[in-house]
Amino acid sequence: MILTIGWLEFKRMFFSPLAWVVLATVQFILALIFLTMLQHFIDSIEPKLTGLSGAPGLTQLVVSPLFMWSGIIMLAVSPLLTMRSFSEEIQNRTLPLLTSSPISVTKIVIGKYIGLMGFMALMIVMVTLMPLSLSFGTHLDWGQLAAGVLGLLLLLASFTAAGLYISSLTGQPTLAAVGTFGLLLFLVILYISGTSHDNASQLFIYLSQFSHFLSFLRGEFRSSNLAYYLLFILTFLALTIHRLDNLRIPR
Repeated sequence: MILTIGWLEFKRMFFSPLAWVVLATVQFILALIFLTMLQHFIDSIEPKLTGLSGAPGLTQLVVSPLFMWSGIIMLAVSPLLTMRSFSEEIQNRTLPLLTSSPISVTKIVIGKYIGLMGFMALMIVMVTLMPLSLSFGTHLDWGQLAAGVLGLLLLLASFTAAGLYISSLTGQPTLAAVGTFGLLLFLVILYISGTSHDNASQLFIYLSQFSHFLSFLRGEFRSSNLAYYLLFILTFLALTIHRLDNLRIPR
């Protein structure tokens, strides 16, 4: 039943032009960034690194920054994808029918989450195809590439969980998108504030999603970073389930 809900949610996204526009726009922007960085590497950086032992390669200087740009762009795009998940149900007054069905609220939330993550996974595959194309002509650091893909997947999974919860709080999809973007931006500001020389704070750095994402981009896989994302995702999914439970029709 969870997979059925997830599949229906995934297909529903493509019924509107939004999903197609997002896919095309994000891919175009990231392809432009990728080609620009690649050309800069070939023209300016590679000649300076020739002959140097231990010099950073294409993966560190092109692929990892591409994933970083993907995370930044998706911070702005993911609220648009999650804003209708429950807000539209509340706005159309169909949420009471959904939550009073024989399907448990937990299954509904997880199903919708899986559907949204299917779309996010599709975007990650499209982004990853660009650096993979370089493997036909050069050597890539496959370990760092895999860590970057995993980090981006976890980052977008945390964005999606937060957006799902914010969407359950309001019947206005636009307000849900703005609220989600505000929350995600606040976490970025925490990282910037935590890394400033005048006001350095390890707590702020730890609370920010991007601090853990940067470790993956460096090719580092730490259980603490994985635990952070899993805890973040489970917390917001639990909050969403609790919120919908409170909106159930009294029996």
